[in-house]
Amino acid sequence: MKNNSQSVSEAIVKQGMLPLYFNASEEVTLEVLRSVYKAGVRAIEYTNRGEAALRNFTKMVEVRNAEMPDLLLGIGTIKNLEQAESFLKAGADFFISPGFVPEVAAFLIAKDLFYSPGCMTPTEIIAAENAGVKFIKLFPGNMLGPDFLSGIKDIFPNLLFMPTGGVDTTKENIQSWFTAGVSAVGMGSKLLSKKLMADKNYSLIESETKKVLEIIAELK
Repeated sequence: MKNNSQSVSEAIVKQGMLPLYFNASEEVTLEVLRSVYKAGVRAIEYTNRGEAALRNFTKMVEVRNAEMPDLLLGIGTIKNLEQAESFLKAGADFFISPGFVPEVAAFLIAKDLFYSPGCMTPTEIIAAENAGVKFIKLFPGNMLGPDFLSGIKDIFPNLLFMPTGGVDTTKENIQSWFTAGVSAVGMGSKLLSKKLMADKNYSLIESETKKVLEIIAELK
């Protein structure tokens, strides 16, 4: 599986959504991974939250290599260079931040690796674009809303956008974002909720993920 910046970008755009989650339990982490893969997901983001994240991610890479060689595994909530280096060593295919981190951008872009920073103002988007970023995470999506993107999209014709944070699993909500011009939507707790993970309801995680992928395929 090629994990250069362009191929990762194409995979996320083709999928139309990027599921993201974290769970402190290694078992739950791996079962969620298997469930969304069964649903048809081929690119997923794990969130760098707490000390279990790197350990769990390393295990995810192992399981991916053995069971799902066509899956791209990314890491989110990268806030500094040290974290980017650690997860690159662990085998991450792509990297996402809650904000724009110039040194992380410089490090990853030089290696032709996919980096998508969270931005919520035109100033941040311009800084990211000038650093060579091509794929912007609009964050938090629910605070910005589709109208924000409609208002700025024309001044960034060469960038791809993906809202994350509060994007709902309903057809109406997803459609409003795609109509505004996103290339994909990031889906966290509205899809992979803490409750579903706590209940270990993997079959529902699989069916809900499949449903969202179907909605997106229909809208595109």
